[in-house]
Order: sequence, then C-alpha cells, then structure tokens
Amino acid sequence: MSGLRMAAVAAPFGRDLEADFHRIADLVGEARQRDVRLLALPEACLGGYLTSLDAPRGDEADGELGGPPPLRLDGPEIKRLAAIAGEMVLTAGYCELADGERAGERLYNSVVCVTGDGVLGNHRKVHQPLGEGDSYDRGGEFLPFDTPVGRLGMMICYDKAFPESARALALAGAEIVTCVSAWPTSQTNGAPDLADDRWTLRFNLFDQVRALENQIVWLSANQCGTFGSLRFVASAKVVGPGGEVLATTGTGAGMAVAELDVAAELAAARRSMAHLSNRRPETYSLA
Repeated sequence: MSGLRMAAVAAPFGRDLEADFHRIADLVGEARQRDVRLLALPEACLGGYLTSLDAPRGDEADGELGGPPPLRLDGPEIKRLAAIAGEMVLTAGYCELADGERAGERLYNSVVCVTGDGVLGNHRKVHQPLGEGDSYDRGGEFLPFDTPVGRLGMMICYDKAFPESARALALAGAEIVTCVSAWPTSQTNGAPDLADDRWTLRFNLFDQVRALENQIVWLSANQCGTFGSLRFVASAKVVGPGGEVLATTGTGAGMAVAELDVAAELAAARRSMAHLSNRRPETYSLA
C-alpha cells in the first residue's frame, strides 16, 4: 500500500514567539525523521492562546502575559513557518492581524497551511465559545483547498462542535480535515484526571463522529499543559473515515502518527454506506 504518513501534535505554546518557533522546528524535525508528510500543530501555537475565556480584550491585553501577538498572513513569521515546513504540509494556529472590510484592523483566531513554497490556505475561526468573541473577530466560511497531499480542509477547536462545519468541507471535496485546538478542561466541574474530564470526552467524541459522519480522514491537534487559568486536554489524534482512532497521544504531550492510503480508505468507507451521496437535502429544514 502506498500510504500518506500524517501526524497531529499535542504540545504547549506560549507568548514567547522565539521559543514557539524552536519548538515547532523540533517537532517538524521529529516528524521528518518519521517520514511524516502532513503535520498538524495546535491552535495558537504562534504566540499562545488566551489566558482565560471570560476576560474581555482589554483585560487580556493588560494582563501579565499580554494578549497573543498579532501576525499578518503575509508577514515574516508566516514566511519563517513556511521555511521550517520545507517539503512538509504544515498547519498551525496564530492570531491574524488583517485589514478590516470597512475600516481599521481586525484580529482573527486563524490557522494557516504552508509548505516551503508558501501559504496554501488560511481559515479564520467561525464559532466562538464563551468570551472568545471579546478578543477575536469571527470568520465566515469553510473552504477546502488542494495541497501536495490531497484536498484539505481546516477548522479551529469549537468549530468542530457544529456538524455543518465538517459537512461543508466534505461536500466541497475535502479528503482530510485538520482541526487545531486549544481545548481546555471543564471550567465548572473539572476532573483531577484529564482522562475523566467531561470536556476530554467531548473533544474525543467530536473527533470520531465528524470523521465517521463525513467519511473523511481527521487530524486533531491540541495544546497541552496549562496556560493562564486554562488546562488543556491534549488528546491529539488521527481518525480514519470509519471513525476509528488510528493513533493518539492520550492526555499527554506527543505526536500521534498514522499512515494510510487516503483515496483507498475513503473509497472503502463509502462503498456500501455513502453518507454524503445518500443525503436527502430536500427533507432538511435548516436555518
């Protein structure tokens, strides 16, 4: 079988961009040694995530750690990320500074896909949990794009809680979806053991269900450790189109690596039970 080796990472990232780049270079180096061609890094791995999900933008910016550093898609940091990626297809989260459609500048929680040749795709997080909307503007679309390893879709964290997100990508031809996250434990009833936390359960269920219902390959990367008031559930994984977990880091740091023939696996999954082509959209009343 001629397979694609892919990996998803669970790792901690913070405000120190130089330290983040060193960690990314180390992870890309490890992935390269393991013949990985597609690597998913977590949400906000360039500059770290928010320190809290209930702090408004002003409080976040004035806090001890400050807010995430705003980076332009065409800026030197993304070019540096592409140079590190080289021949590898790499997805990584960052705080995007963009010109507003009307006036001024806007901040987005974004994920970029790069190779050494430059930017292949960029996604701005659409769905915002809790107080995240006080720090970022909202993205507005889910669009897959072609890469050297196949047609890829991207989303960020809470996006995966909405079936329409992955379905829109799958219907537009995405074969693989990378979902990058800074998914924390429960804020109101956390469990001492990460494996027992109810938000860990939700994180894992969403990964498997989204892959299964769309019969696509799913890479899920996540932050790990703690940052500000948040504790992350890690649980990076690769999920096959039948919903089976092919590799996982569990609740610790690491790199989940799996190899599969994507086209063959998708064809096999859809041969008898084709969830996309068996849809009856005329019967669905959707707002």
